[in-house]
Amino acid sequence: MQQRDPTALRSYRWFGASDLRSFGHRSRIRQLGFDLEDVAGRPVIAIINTWNGLAHCHGHFPARVEAIKRGVLEAGGFPVEVPVMALPENFVKPTTMLYRNLLAMEVEENLRSLPVDGAVLMGGCDKTTPATIMGAISAGLPAIFMPAGPMLRGNWGGKILGSGSDIWKFWDEKRAGNISEAQWAEMESGIARSDGVCMTMGTAMTMTSLAEVLGLTLPGATSIPAPDSGHARMATATGRRAVDLVWEGRRMTDILTLASFENAIIASAALAGSTNAIIHLIAMARRAGIALELGQFDQLSAGVPVLANIRPSGEYLMEDFFYAGGLTAFLTRLADRLDLSAATVNGATLGENIENATIWNEDVIRPVGNPVSQADGLAVLRGNLAPDGCVMKASAAEPRLLKHEGPALVFDDYDAMARAVADPALDVTPDHVLVLRNAGPLGGPGMPEWGMLPIPVKLLRQGVRDMLRISDARMSGTSYGACILHVAPEAFVGGPLALIRTGDIIAVDVAARTIDVRLSADELAARRAWWVAPAPRYPRGYGAMAAAHIGQADKGCDFDFLQRPGAVPEPEIH
Repeated sequence: MQQRDPTALRSYRWFGASDLRSFGHRSRIRQLGFDLEDVAGRPVIAIINTWNGLAHCHGHFPARVEAIKRGVLEAGGFPVEVPVMALPENFVKPTTMLYRNLLAMEVEENLRSLPVDGAVLMGGCDKTTPATIMGAISAGLPAIFMPAGPMLRGNWGGKILGSGSDIWKFWDEKRAGNISEAQWAEMESGIARSDGVCMTMGTAMTMTSLAEVLGLTLPGATSIPAPDSGHARMATATGRRAVDLVWEGRRMTDILTLASFENAIIASAALAGSTNAIIHLIAMARRAGIALELGQFDQLSAGVPVLANIRPSGEYLMEDFFYAGGLTAFLTRLADRLDLSAATVNGATLGENIENATIWNEDVIRPVGNPVSQADGLAVLRGNLAPDGCVMKASAAEPRLLKHEGPALVFDDYDAMARAVADPALDVTPDHVLVLRNAGPLGGPGMPEWGMLPIPVKLLRQGVRDMLRISDARMSGTSYGACILHVAPEAFVGGPLALIRTGDIIAVDVAARTIDVRLSADELAARRAWWVAPAPRYPRGYGAMAAAHIGQADKGCDFDFLQRPGAVPEPEIH
């Protein structure tokens, strides 16, 4: 490979000149314990590390930093660890989604302001994947993503447990009186047994898988379990590749195209991936100057069978998926639907990366003729209740609920809903449609994952395990059920969801892609005249800034001032 002139490296602007400012920069490199020869003429690679002491999914990242450094050094680069926000999904309140854009800003500005030539992005836990990629796209430097990898299977009482998905089910059984407190406590030690992200097809595994489909990881990187020794080897190879990317001058915007995003949408449908991917892919695409709309998800997902037999839509877990051949093997099932000429970060095409992959277990990675589900994994609905659209993971719902009409039971906030569903005397039937509003990007705030509204305890005791639920919230990718999400515009800004009342009849037809409240336009207009906008959630600080600039779900929930494509000018060095 013909290398560029080292004086053309971006970092040379900090270290190369014979002037007072560069003297100061070089002296500080020496202060860090390095010789000038360690840096001179070498690509400086920022290792963007989304780890802290509470980052439960990223506990192995300190060790992986060392593996990445090894690869960078082997390839002739100079590695620099750059810690950023960790966003541990379970701990961050009110929701990590509130901070996705903040992490993206932090990544972008670190890459822009520091003397670095390229980056390795370390992420995995839900929002860290889209956030680091969004930041790197906007920064405009060569970058490669290193996925955290899934944790090991959960285990309790001789049963294999999937994080999130199985706990929701056992929680319902506990609420119904079928699980004891002692059994519930025992599960805590069996559900998350190692480093790594949720081993179901939740948001974390969906987004890291789609990062690979987009061409932003080394082939096969996503499926390797976090504790597997192959994960460390992958990290080292990622570090080596980061150096090559700098010499090649290959940026994420050179890889990302409309075709690559269309590939990701198709793959997500076949994986029965998290509905959160819709929001994140739209935001990522717009950072790259690619217009992605809700309608494209519906069009591209139509007729795509679910082929990944992974919970919550299937039977197995990511460890099984890895042994079955992993994502590269899975993508061979979709070869006739994908644009195999799409570029990837290793310099090969997507087709070249998957052409020699082997499927070892056809029950885990199903053939097209024997899918997990023929139903569309994803549906985008529109109607007078959601003029700008809403989404449903149809493959995770009971089929009887895909066409349903029933009275609304409306809740204005999460606490009121939680109290009501715990009341055994609640006036509710299986035909009711539970509605939670004021849980969107502004109303939540941050669009929390409240969309899988709990089944009322009264109905649980009758054996009901699914019913139609509607909200302007999101839903964890590990969740399941007949949940309609991301209603846009959200209630907090006056969307039609703000106008409905308990008892109004709601009609949903997934096949027809419709969602309506049985009210006339005149009645909705009359109710709107009485609607009063709620007070802002935040009087100051980051929350106030987010509220002033965040977009609705159908626009990717990015900040308006960040969605403009293209990097800002390079900093002047004085």
